[in-house]
Amino acid sequence: MADDVDIKKLSGPQKTAIFLMYMGEEYATQIFEKMTEREISEVAFEMSSIDQITPEILKMVAKEFVNTFEGEFKMIFESDSFIQNIVKGTLKEKEAKTILEDLEKKKQDKPFIWSRNVNVGTLAGYVEGEHPQTIAMILAHMPPEISSEIIISLPEELKGDIAMRIAKLGQISEDVVRDVDRALKLELSGAVGPGGKAGGLQVLVDIINGVDKATEDVVMEYVEEDNPEMANDIRNLMFVFEDLTSIDDMAMREILKKVEGQQLTYALKTATDEMKDKVFSNLSQRAGEMLKDDLEAMGPIRLAEVEECQQAVVRAAKELEADGTITLGKGKDDVLV
Repeated sequence: MADDVDIKKLSGPQKTAIFLMYMGEEYATQIFEKMTEREISEVAFEMSSIDQITPEILKMVAKEFVNTFEGEFKMIFESDSFIQNIVKGTLKEKEAKTILEDLEKKKQDKPFIWSRNVNVGTLAGYVEGEHPQTIAMILAHMPPEISSEIIISLPEELKGDIAMRIAKLGQISEDVVRDVDRALKLELSGAVGPGGKAGGLQVLVDIINGVDKATEDVVMEYVEEDNPEMANDIRNLMFVFEDLTSIDDMAMREILKKVEGQQLTYALKTATDEMKDKVFSNLSQRAGEMLKDDLEAMGPIRLAEVEECQQAVVRAAKELEADGTITLGKGKDDVLV
């Protein structure tokens, strides 16, 4: 795990993987016994990409779990051995073998997964020099949070063009993906296996959801001019902070459990009264009063910080939806009756 990783963008499985690897095999085995096979598979996959944990990351994750740990060192792991021991110690032989084989396949098939461990600024510098169609293919295959940071750094005149190319990207030949992946990997000293997938609207939406407001505006303006129907489809697929007012209270409470106090305070700085009411109505009286006091005492802060915290809340919501904890419905097709 890279030293400069943005800890605010760690997913739930990533945080769990970090915490369990810190706690050790015996503790991890006990936790795995309480998890489903799918959850074990997801966490094990994240463990497999970790080779070190910095004090900053460990402190944040440990604080979220136990609110006590203060680390002053890096921990180096042989993650494959760690994973095999706890998976084999938790599941029956046949089930363990299935998960470990599936994990190995995921590691081999996941293209550009190494990008999580590369300085984004350096990565963006290399990517920017490629042909726009190649850039679109690369961003469509990288993790959305990495693609979002790269597209933010691209020249203004490129952002919209790249976004349209991602939306229109069809199935890419595995050989082509492998060639580009290998070339970029060698330049940046990473490691990844082959794989191929299509781009499309959802890929673009995932990337747009992670960029700043200025970049989103540039991209959407370009798409609107080139293809108004596509722009409307993108807006329908996008889920933004204020959309949280439409989810049920149980889902909101689950989201609030995952959001750090300061992030929530900053996120509400520019929120509508409806959004604030939604949040306060799902907090305890004491927590609500503390949040109101923090909002009243908060001075001016940069709009970019507010937007970043709002995106963090949305990411938390999407993680919960991805693991089946909540449902984020948008539009008539998603209404539950």
